[in-house]
Amino acid sequence: MADQEAVIVTGVHVLDVLVRPVEAIPEGQGGALVEQIRVTAAGSAGGTALIMAKLGARVHSAGAIGEDPIGDLLVRLLQRDGVDTSLLVRRADVQTSASVLPIRPDGSRPAFHVVGANASYGPEDLPARAVTGASHLHLGGPEFMGGEAAAEILALAHERGATTSADILAPGDMGVLEWIAPALAHLDYLLPNDEQVLGFTGSDDLVAGCRALVERGVGCVGATCGAEGAILVDATDVQRVPAFDVEVVDTTGCGDAFSAGFLRGLALGEDRLSAARLGCAVAALVAGGLGTDHGDFDLAHARRFAAEGRVRAVA
Repeated sequence: MADQEAVIVTGVHVLDVLVRPVEAIPEGQGGALVEQIRVTAAGSAGGTALIMAKLGARVHSAGAIGEDPIGDLLVRLLQRDGVDTSLLVRRADVQTSASVLPIRPDGSRPAFHVVGANASYGPEDLPARAVTGASHLHLGGPEFMGGEAAAEILALAHERGATTSADILAPGDMGVLEWIAPALAHLDYLLPNDEQVLGFTGSDDLVAGCRALVERGVGCVGATCGAEGAILVDATDVQRVPAFDVEVVDTTGCGDAFSAGFLRGLALGEDRLSAARLGCAVAALVAGGLGTDHGDFDLAHARRFAAEGRVRAVA
């Protein structure tokens, strides 16, 4: 991926409202005091886009949002972090996708989510001219449009000389895999989490599950494994990267952060293992605070952390 060329991040864009810490939802009309409430741009496309922009990439967000105040705020937050939002389409008849995330003291979180405009986005919304000259296209949430539509977007990117990647929001389910199956052969990189890999493939072994996805046409699977880091699997090789030892405040956006760091590393000419280490470092930086956009870091900071940060010991 040539660094001077644009990256298109297309698919799911969400406005997150995050509250921490939340141990329980008050009953009835009860209330509770919390330490923080934040609003951030997020989603498997929006979150990846803003973190890649923080890492110095020239990023264009492409997706569907509503003609509503939530959409206005989402656009402003993306632009604040340096994302070009000119490829976002606005819908008058549906709201912008949004989530409310009560963050537990251990950093985990349930979610209340409105799909909204994300369900309306498809290949007809991404002009072919916009893909021309892009070095990479990342598709966040292909399951929202289905495999045939996702394959159309990814094939266009390949035809125009871009590399491709995707990650998935839906929980691991073999039905989801079949729904997006036509897109797999058009993916250079698939970036799921370990639970998704096992659920999609029905395997009880992560490497075997990743290999099953490679056999379906994916060039390389980069699966995140929570506190155990990440694993890279292609047709011939298996590589593991440890997570970094940090105090986790919120896991929201950590998968998007890994994707952003990994893809940015590849764009800068790093090998897959080094790029995945950068991805784990960026995920750790994001996990240290609330929301996908947490952290006043840039590429140089992230690279220093990747080189000097303490990795987590795995039993």
